[in-house]
Amino acid sequence: MSTAIKPGEPNYVDPHSDSYVDEGAAPVWRGSATPAVEFTAPEHALTLDRVRLHIPDTHRSPRKRPAQLADALDFWMFAGAAANVAMQFAHQGVAAGVMESQVESGALMVHPWKRLRTTSAYLAVAVLGTDEDKLAMRQAVNVAHRQVRSRPDSKVKYNAFDRNLQMYVAAAIYIGFEDTHQLLCGKMTDDELEAFYQGSDTFGTTLQVHPDMWPKTRAEFDDYWLEACTGVVCDDEFRAYIDDLLHLRMVHWSIRVMFGSLLRFLTAGFLPPHFREQMAVEWSTSDQRRFEHLFQFVGFVNRFIPKFVRFAGTNAMMRDVRNRIRKQRALV
Repeated sequence: MSTAIKPGEPNYVDPHSDSYVDEGAAPVWRGSATPAVEFTAPEHALTLDRVRLHIPDTHRSPRKRPAQLADALDFWMFAGAAANVAMQFAHQGVAAGVMESQVESGALMVHPWKRLRTTSAYLAVAVLGTDEDKLAMRQAVNVAHRQVRSRPDSKVKYNAFDRNLQMYVAAAIYIGFEDTHQLLCGKMTDDELEAFYQGSDTFGTTLQVHPDMWPKTRAEFDDYWLEACTGVVCDDEFRAYIDDLLHLRMVHWSIRVMFGSLLRFLTAGFLPPHFREQMAVEWSTSDQRRFEHLFQFVGFVNRFIPKFVRFAGTNAMMRDVRNRIRKQRALV
């Protein structure tokens, strides 16, 4: 299972190559060996209801057709953006790479709006882009990823080209799409979930994740995610870092004053129980009820907002990406 070695691409085969990537252990569901890092066991045994968001079984209008990934690219997708980023960062390998990275040009806590643009561009390209769009995005991300690797004194070994870490991040992104769409449009049946899931490997294969690594079915994805979340163990250093994200300390104070309470509520609401526990985020039964009622209302209102309005941001992002490619401007 190796990606073809091309100029500028990481090498997963030859340990003597300058571009060789020594990857971490894959999740046990793939039959991996003992993990490279010894994790502390969570307080509660992990089950799907602890690592996935609760979706209320609320009646919604019947779907005209099975939903697809592209249907989740409307502006409401960003409601859970901060929570999804926190979920990605919560894995020890990803957290170490983010916190120790010397690449400030795309750092979330230094340049939040640029990071929002580049992440949104990546998602739009992964779902809607042509092969040429995806190749250009992959090459741009590769440039930044080459500089993100652990140092000899790092507590956790990591490399941004580690396909197992990329796989975890891609899986978290998919979960964000699925959860947001279900909260807005209603809980999907197993068959609808399967249809929605197909093609989701694009979140990883647009970078270095090999197609064979991605779970083939939605049920296999659940198995993968449950095992992958054993790597979600937050220490005090990470909690201090993520607290800045949860409280939006990287944006101007005026935005925090106007929208801080709402955004903190949305971020906490989009975190599954295990992630809240690890990040020491308080959440009550009353909070959960208010969160579900909010999205029941938003989902109702969303039906009356024209599609071209809801998808305007994504369409504008794709135009910007293709314009940057045409003019050879930086994508990341």
